[in-house]
Amino acid sequence: MEKAKILVMGIIPEAGLTELEDNFEIIYAPEKEPRAWVLEHLKEFDGLLVMGTKADKELIDAGPNLKIITTNGVGFDHVDIEYAKSKGIVVSNCPTAVRVPTAEMTLALLLATTRRLGFYDKTIRAGEFLDVSKPEYMGMSLQGKTLGVFGFGRIGSEVAKFCQVLGMNVIYNQRKPLDKKLEKELNVKFVDFDTLVKEADVITVHAPATPATNGVFSKKVFKEMKKTAYLINAARGVLINEADLITALKDHEIAGAGLDVFEKEPQVSDGLRQLDNVIMTPHAGTGTLEARTNIAKEAAHNLVSYLRDGQAVNQVN
Repeated sequence: MEKAKILVMGIIPEAGLTELEDNFEIIYAPEKEPRAWVLEHLKEFDGLLVMGTKADKELIDAGPNLKIITTNGVGFDHVDIEYAKSKGIVVSNCPTAVRVPTAEMTLALLLATTRRLGFYDKTIRAGEFLDVSKPEYMGMSLQGKTLGVFGFGRIGSEVAKFCQVLGMNVIYNQRKPLDKKLEKELNVKFVDFDTLVKEADVITVHAPATPATNGVFSKKVFKEMKKTAYLINAARGVLINEADLITALKDHEIAGAGLDVFEKEPQVSDGLRQLDNVIMTPHAGTGTLEARTNIAKEAAHNLVSYLRDGQAVNQVN
């Protein structure tokens, strides 16, 4: 029986793809000008493992034999999932392997931002040793403060656990509240979005990019947040109106921000780079060898489960 053919796009650790190699014929797309090559050759493949490259209508149409597209990560906003569905193509993602590493990055940004590590590092490198007895140079302690989690899924709930260890109280907002019994077990409280914005000392963002969430953090929200509050985003850049955030940070409407994602990624605005009250990382939430290998394993399992066993797992369409 002829083996199914899988096209792998992006820099993905081969150590995570052994299950694919054991079951299918694997081809790695060339790194230089991959899209043009893919459009020409995708008709030869049954499955696609994609990282970053847009799987839009043009690309999907180039693969008439595609049965499944899986993203190498939790995000799938770069895939036209409805068009894929109309073509009978399953789209899956990798929600499990990203959970802990992305929560770790969120916590790292949260601590670095509230304790002003970027500002301190910059001043020391410039030869200045600040007197942090002065209030204008102080950060914020987390014990007893309120964490507001926007999007209480796998990653958001993991961040909540981390922050509870630090002594923070947790409120959250999403489309539907958790079961009351589960809320009690997790020691968290559902609030409406306006309450979350007004009461949280730190807001962490974990919702997917959808028409309903795009630009949800904008001028009106920043004016309602505490002036001492911080905003942390390791989810999707488009959830924050970046121009409004820059204004809020410049005018000290909020105290600071920690960003791993950006509105027009990979472009980062000059306005953000010039500010001392924002810490930025290059979409590195899963940027560890362990995390990327585990994500690749999950993506490989998506493909094997569907193409070999006929079971769609982690399907998003």
